[in-house]
Amino acid sequence: MRLAVTGATGFVGGAVCRAVEREGWSVLALGRRGGADVRWDITDGPLPDPPRVDAVVHCAGSVSDTADRRAQWRANVEGTANVLASFPGARFVHVSTASVYDPRRPTVLATEDLAPVARYPDAYGASKAAAERLVRDRRPDAVVLRPHAVYGPGDTTLLPRVLGAVRRGALVAVGDGTQRVSLTSVANLVRACLLAARGDARGVFNVTDDAPVLLADALAAVLAERGVAARVRFVPLALAWPLACAAEVAHRWRGPADAGPPRLTRYAVTHLARERTLDITAARTVLGYRPTPTSFAGAASW
Repeated sequence: MRLAVTGATGFVGGAVCRAVEREGWSVLALGRRGGADVRWDITDGPLPDPPRVDAVVHCAGSVSDTADRRAQWRANVEGTANVLASFPGARFVHVSTASVYDPRRPTVLATEDLAPVARYPDAYGASKAAAERLVRDRRPDAVVLRPHAVYGPGDTTLLPRVLGAVRRGALVAVGDGTQRVSLTSVANLVRACLLAARGDARGVFNVTDDAPVLLADALAAVLAERGVAARVRFVPLALAWPLACAAEVAHRWRGPADAGPPRLTRYAVTHLARERTLDITAARTVLGYRPTPTSFAGAASW
């Protein structure tokens, strides 16, 4: 079996490529940076003279909640259209996100039919929802996977953001710590990608670890594994929201000279303050997905 992987030089795409090689399959690694078999920015248009592959796992895209709206749309929607056009005859596995669920209300063991929703307050959720609609419209036989908060070796978003928020021995989080969250290890996500690529299922599937965890427990485990002596302090949403608004305004004023994202965003606040859990029954029964529990063991070397 020959599998093409977009975003192969990134966190999830790279993990998929390594797993494909361990399976003994042939992999075509597509990415913008060095190390890819083929250098390709999916926003530039369809791939010229694409080789034949049996399946595509589409991992490339923008995962920032602070990027320019136009940039989000180009990467997540127009880029997905270019990947679809490049491999019209291959099985298609689209890695989406749980951010397509309504961020304005709690997500409590949500089933796949509860998203996409009509409106999103952020460009990331809106662009990923539009990409899902595009995939399902053009390729009804495709598989769409919805992970939430992907973590693990090579993580460039979630873990760095948590650790970067530690200030003077404290990590400030939103809510009260008792809210449940579904997390997705990159190993579990890769497992789902390979099951989808080799099977004949179609449709949308939530992909998470075996069971939800408490946010307070997850944050404490990350800090302990990394040896960070910090206390987690929780603040209510009513206080965190104006702070996030102020942080985003300050970030925009600083402009391009400020390389990093704001310490707090409205997107992060809405996702942390409420329960975010997903029902993975469909993935278990249809894909044969058997996830492992949430674990940050080994995070000291991530």
